[in-house]
Amino acid sequence: MPLIVGGSDKHDSLQSFLDYAQQTDLDRASTVFSGTHYEYTVIETLTKFKFDLTRTGRGSDRGIDLLGQWNLPETPGGLRVLVQCKLQTGTNKAGPSLIRELEGAFQGTPSGWRGTGTMALLASTREATKGIREAMTRSRWPMGFLNVTPDGSVQQFLWNHSATEKGLEGMGVALRHAPSKSAYAQEVALMWKGRPWPKS
Repeated sequence: MPLIVGGSDKHDSLQSFLDYAQQTDLDRASTVFSGTHYEYTVIETLTKFKFDLTRTGRGSDRGIDLLGQWNLPETPGGLRVLVQCKLQTGTNKAGPSLIRELEGAFQGTPSGWRGTGTMALLASTREATKGIREAMTRSRWPMGFLNVTPDGSVQQFLWNHSATEKGLEGMGVALRHAPSKSAYAQEVALMWKGRPWPKS
C-alpha cells in the first residue's frame, strides 16, 4: 500500500489532537475542533473492525478525510478504503447528494487507491435515509455507509452490491448489546460467515 501522508504534523490520533487543542486553546465550539474530533473518533471506532486508517484532512483533500485499508479475512493485503466524515448537526439529513459527493471522491484518490480494489465509505452522525440507500444501491462504485455517533458508537453499517463483490461476500451485520458506558442500548457487530468477527 502506498505511503499515506497525515493531515497534520501536530497530531495523529484523538488523544494527541485533544492535547494539541488544550495547548493551543482551540475553541471547542468551532467547526475545526468538532470536525477533526469526529474524524479521529471514526478512526478509533473502526479500528475494532480491523480498519487501519490515517487522517488526511487538508485543504486539497478533495473531500477525502481518511485513507487506509480494511483488513478483511480471505483478502490478502486488505481492501483499500477512502472515507468521508460528515458530522451533521441541527436538522441536516444525510441525503443522496452525499452519495454523489462520495462518487466524486473516487476521482480525487491518490494513484495507489485508483482502480477496482478500493471502497469508499461515508461516515455520518445521522442514519441513512431512504434516498441514501437507493443512491448507494444504484452506484456502480463499491461503497458503504456508517452511522457513527459523536461518541464512537456504530449504529448502522450498510454497503452496496459492488462492495460485496470486492471481498464482503462473507460479511454480515448484527446488533449486540452496547457496553455499559455507552448511551446506546445496541450497536453494530460484524459477522464473518455467520460467526462474530473479529474474534474478541
